[in-house]
Amino acid sequence: MSKKDKKQDIEQEKVETSQTETVEVDKQQAENQSVEEKLKDQVQQEKDKFLRLFAEFENYKKRTSRERIELFSTASEDVMKTLLPVLDDFERALSHIEEDKEAEELRKGVLLIYQKLINTLEQKGLKAIKIEKGDAFNADNHEAITQIPAPSEDLKGKIIDVIEKGYKLGDKVIRFPKVVIGQ
Repeated sequence: MSKKDKKQDIEQEKVETSQTETVEVDKQQAENQSVEEKLKDQVQQEKDKFLRLFAEFENYKKRTSRERIELFSTASEDVMKTLLPVLDDFERALSHIEEDKEAEELRKGVLLIYQKLINTLEQKGLKAIKIEKGDAFNADNHEAITQIPAPSEDLKGKIIDVIEKGYKLGDKVIRFPKVVIGQ
């Protein structure tokens, strides 16, 4: 072999070695990219899991906060319900005392206690439901005790008398007004 042939063979081997190394480097880069993509996918999945878990936790906090607020606002409902008959008794007593002219001092004392009770209950969220004679009867908002013949045509199907006031605690009705309606 001549020097020229040897040189060409060496050059040929270098080219083949270089090509082999290039192919191996390409394979390794492809493997690295594949591993990198897998890791990116795993990171993305973990981020999604984290975000979902975080969102669920935020929803849990909001829900428990709402439930706690609702519990506090209606916790006194039982107490209010038991005090409503006392309130009714005060109103009856005041209406009877007003008829007696000699009991002016008694009326003032009972009225003072009644106003104090009303103010205290209103501070705790109790509100009387406004209803008057002649209002239209609505079965969703009123409790009909009885029906009587209407004294006039325009009072048919309307409230003739309010037997017992209705009350709300916040936005919740704790006692519907009891009414008599015209037939």
